[in-house]
Amino acid sequence: MELSRWPAPTAPGPVDAVVSLPGSKSLTNRYLVVAALADRPSRLRSPLVSRDTRLMAGALEALGARVREVEGSTGAGSVDWVVEPAERLRGGAVDVGLAGTVMRFVPPIAALADGDVRLDGDPRARERPMAPVVDALRALGVDVEDAPGGALPMVVHGRGAVRGGAVTIDAGASSQFVSGLLLAAPRYAEGLVVRHAGPPLPSQPHVAMTVETLRDVGVDVDDSEPDTWAVRPGPVAALDVQVEPDLSSAAPFLAAAAVTGGRVRVLGWPQHTTQAGDALRDLLDEMGAEVSLDREGLVVRGCELFGVDVDLHEAGELVPVVVALAALASTPTRIRGVAHLRGHETDRLAALVREVERLGGRAEETDDGLVVRPRPLHGDLVRTYADHRIAQAAAVLGLRVPDLVVEDVETTAKTLPGFVDLWTGMLDGGGPGGTASGAAAR
Repeated sequence: MELSRWPAPTAPGPVDAVVSLPGSKSLTNRYLVVAALADRPSRLRSPLVSRDTRLMAGALEALGARVREVEGSTGAGSVDWVVEPAERLRGGAVDVGLAGTVMRFVPPIAALADGDVRLDGDPRARERPMAPVVDALRALGVDVEDAPGGALPMVVHGRGAVRGGAVTIDAGASSQFVSGLLLAAPRYAEGLVVRHAGPPLPSQPHVAMTVETLRDVGVDVDDSEPDTWAVRPGPVAALDVQVEPDLSSAAPFLAAAAVTGGRVRVLGWPQHTTQAGDALRDLLDEMGAEVSLDREGLVVRGCELFGVDVDLHEAGELVPVVVALAALASTPTRIRGVAHLRGHETDRLAALVREVERLGGRAEETDDGLVVRPRPLHGDLVRTYADHRIAQAAAVLGLRVPDLVVEDVETTAKTLPGFVDLWTGMLDGGGPGGTASGAAAR
């Protein structure tokens, strides 16, 4: 099949399927970083193996760590990763691809290397915001060469150690600036106090995830003061951890139940999590779906969809699929608090408006988000702009819009390899018990 132009399948009726998804990208990449800084080898069970996580593994290996793929502990075909930390980090060349976590998490670690670390990536990566992390490292005495405006490509001149101390940054464009500094902070001689000064921090749950990850490996983090995080220096313990399923990647599958009047269960949904994707539960309920969580996972049953007025400042990665839901709902939707999405893989707000209107819908940007007013849609080519979440949103629209074609659906491999097989497996479930498994994606 020519996946550069993928005919999105239209649902023949209500979807009825059970979906098993691979591990969380956000957790996998955080676990990889702390494992590379730990005092002995770690094991990540059922990690996400995707372009973004392979880029992180490759970056850490360039700095001297080793990431080995071993037979998984959760059944045939599963994969675990064993991470062996380097005795001393070294210089090297790092390909960040288009992965925000790699481009924002690696420079503070590179400052600890003995030697120069050069970072570059995809052409769009050179346009994504990087100045806050560059400014923070310079304030801590690290020598960094960057492109104009604090952009990639850059060279971090590692000297084997960073004194640490305190630094104030504006992380209003991405919470990843805070997380990247915190993850490296236990290895700084004096630890680190990071203060955010600027507009409200986006995706706050991701910082909470970083703090919880550090505490899981024995690092002392004080986050009792708003917008301030104090990390004490000290050893980083090894991990042996089961990676939660990626809840944000569940969005298109749960949306499939909502837009077809069907039923989808996502296995392994955690009872407690720091993943921002957990917001799907309340969001889908507010839009009219029936949502229930039990020990086996999360179940969504679809019915009439209604528009919402919602602030997704803390869960911006859900916006593309929510826009797809909104375009198929019966009343308008307003999404607020997501101006920072203009600096993601693409300008997501402009791209979503453009593609909804290409299909005959009505959407418009606002200062901090967008408004979608439903009207009948028609098939056309949906451009994805190398953005995995726009491709997923297009697949959702295709369930109800015949003759919709998705450009470059393989961009979904950034966070969910094998998406097309998972998607068609869900549609071919054939009734209760039909299963689309993420095992093939690993």
